[in-house]
Amino acid sequence: MSTGSSLSVRGLSKSFGAPQLALSSVDLDIRPGEMVALIGASGSGKSTLLRHISGFVAADAGSGEVKVGERTMQSGGRIARDIRHLRTEVGFVFQQFNLVGRLSVMTNVLAGLLTRVPAWRSLVMRFTREEKAEAWRALKSVGIENLAWQRASTLSGGQQQRVAIARALVQRARIILADEPIASLDPESARNVMEILARINREQGITVLVSLHQVQFARRYCVRTVALRLGEVVYDGPSEALDAKLLRNLYGAAVEEMLDGTETIDAVMNDPVVAEGLRPAAASA
Repeated sequence: MSTGSSLSVRGLSKSFGAPQLALSSVDLDIRPGEMVALIGASGSGKSTLLRHISGFVAADAGSGEVKVGERTMQSGGRIARDIRHLRTEVGFVFQQFNLVGRLSVMTNVLAGLLTRVPAWRSLVMRFTREEKAEAWRALKSVGIENLAWQRASTLSGGQQQRVAIARALVQRARIILADEPIASLDPESARNVMEILARINREQGITVLVSLHQVQFARRYCVRTVALRLGEVVYDGPSEALDAKLLRNLYGAAVEEMLDGTETIDAVMNDPVVAEGLRPAAASA
């Protein structure tokens, strides 16, 4: 079994030049092997926080520190000089998949190896038989190995998101940051993607931090939820404690946008599947 990385965020702030901080002195600790949901209404800072953790964006000058395991991704508003190397342990799953549509599924997955192979091989996209076998195993683990040589652009949204997850597995990431990975998917595809992330977390021990717009998925698949509002952490605790009253206190009328668009918060919280709590990921915890 793989060993997931811990995550430590201290005093992280980001302004983007606006009066309202996008992130305001955020502190966050995640233990190795946890699967944690990050929730919040639009503009709460979920995507901004994930991009700071991965070193895509630098915090305000003099602000905070982000560590993945023992490695410092950024500190004091400066991204680590060797960030490309540090990112080998951090898999990032984007909402819009971030695949090259004209290339095959296999080639997109093999792109996860680019930080591990010599520069000349990455430039010509040349991979060994063993590396291709590893990519095929990753595709099999997400259930789409039969699509390995199909163009990525021909796949459905749910299938493309599975390709993105397989790419993170080939990267041998010890922590996966998933930025609203189900926001653009139909309900069935969304459940499939969340179940894959939960299974990877459970069986391989990879740490998962997944931002979600839909609170019912946080309750169903994650033991712990961190809630952001206007760039601040306003809740960090058991997902099952996120009832309608608490969510209304945190978000007011904005809570209705954190559903799938077809139900009220009361209906969701009274759903027996959601109310039952957990969920595939906690079954063997």
